[in-house]
Amino acid sequence: MTEIFSGDDAVLPFAVEALDMRGRIARLGPALDTILTRHAYPAPVAKLLGEAAALCVLLGTTLKDEGRFQLQTRTDGVVDLLVVDFDAPDRLRAFARFDAKKLAALAEGDREHLLGRGHLAFTVEQGGENARYQGIAPVEAGSLEQAALSYFTQSEQIPSFVRLAVGQVVTPQGSQWRAGGLLAQFLPSSPERQRMADFHPGDAPEGHVVPEFSEDDSWTEARLLAATVEDHELLDPGLSSADLAWRLFNERGVTVFTARTLRQACRCSDARIEEMLRNFTQAERDDMVHDGRITVTCEFCSTKRVYDPADFKV
Repeated sequence: MTEIFSGDDAVLPFAVEALDMRGRIARLGPALDTILTRHAYPAPVAKLLGEAAALCVLLGTTLKDEGRFQLQTRTDGVVDLLVVDFDAPDRLRAFARFDAKKLAALAEGDREHLLGRGHLAFTVEQGGENARYQGIAPVEAGSLEQAALSYFTQSEQIPSFVRLAVGQVVTPQGSQWRAGGLLAQFLPSSPERQRMADFHPGDAPEGHVVPEFSEDDSWTEARLLAATVEDHELLDPGLSSADLAWRLFNERGVTVFTARTLRQACRCSDARIEEMLRNFTQAERDDMVHDGRITVTCEFCSTKRVYDPADFKV
C-alpha cells in the first residue's frame, strides 16, 4: 500500500476491490482553522461549517484541474445559510450565516440541531462547454450526513455511507479546529447489484405486495466496516488517512491512490471587486456611500476594501 501524501488539508481516494467499494477520506487542519477563526464563529456554528467543508471537499476533489463545486444549505434554522466553495484544483473557502440572538437563547442540548428544515444543494461547474449541474436534497433531521445520504439515495441511486467529524485539538500553538470525513460508495460493474431499495408505495391499493429487497452482501460488509470509524480517528493528527483506510479495511485489502491537497484561498480580489462596483448603476453606488467612502467586505475571507466614490463616477 503506497501513497504520495495523506496528511492535513488533503483528500485521499481509496478502493476495496473485493467489496466493489470506492471511497475518500478528508482531513482538514490549518485551512479549516483559518476559515473558522477568521470569523470567530461560536463553537456550534463552527462545528456545523466544518462538517459542510469536509463534505464539500469529499465531493469537490473529484474535479480535476478546473471547475467549481459548491455546497449550500438554506434552512429555517438558527444557521439559515452555509456556503462552501471548492475551486479546482485546490482552493477552499466557506462562510455561515446565523442568528446570534436565537443561538444565545437555545439551551445547551439544543445547539446540536441548528440547521432546521430546508434543502442542501450541490452545484458543479466543470468549465469550458460542460453544462452546469445542480442536485438538491432535503434537510429534515438537521443533519448534513443524513441530507447527503438522501441525495445519494434519491438522486444518484448509489448506496453510500458518510461520516463527518469536527473538533478542536490542543497544540503547542494553541487550540485549533480540525475536521475529517469518510465517504464510501458501492460501485459494482453490474447495475443490478447496485440496485437500491424501492420507496414505499404509499397509497397503493389494498393488497399491493411490496417486493422484498435484499441488500448486496458485499455492500453490507463494506458499510459495516466503514461504520466502525470513530470521530477521534477522523480528527487524530497523528493518524494518516492511509493508516486509517488500512485500519478499517485491511482484512479485505485496500488500495490508496494519490491524495489531493488543498488550501484556504478566496476568489475575491481588488480587480473583481472594482469590476463589480462598475457594473452597478450610479444611483446604486451612491447608496453604498457611507462617511464619504464605499466599503466592501468579503463574506468569505473578511477582507475589507475601501474605495473613493469619485473613482467610479461615469
